[in-house]
Amino acid sequence: MMSTLTIEYPSEVLWALQQEPDEFEADARLLLAVKLYETGRLSTGLAAQLAGVPRSAFVFLLSRYGLSPFGQSPDELEEDLADARHTSHS
Repeated sequence: MMSTLTIEYPSEVLWALQQEPDEFEADARLLLAVKLYETGRLSTGLAAQLAGVPRSAFVFLLSRYGLSPFGQSPDELEEDLADARHTSHS
């Protein structure tokens, strides 16, 4: 079952963002999905459905916002990898 959310916004938002209504609405859906994922309230699968994109695309898009599908930031993953390499050579 699908539900609908309607959000009113002033036309000035479109002007400020230099976007067409369909572009803004797609971005708003994506940003809502990303935030709900970031706060741990939705899985990548449900967030992707909310964003209206395939899960694989959503996982890819997370990096745009500095997020990881593994629950860590990309920097944290790099640090973990570096630590693992250092530990394995000791």
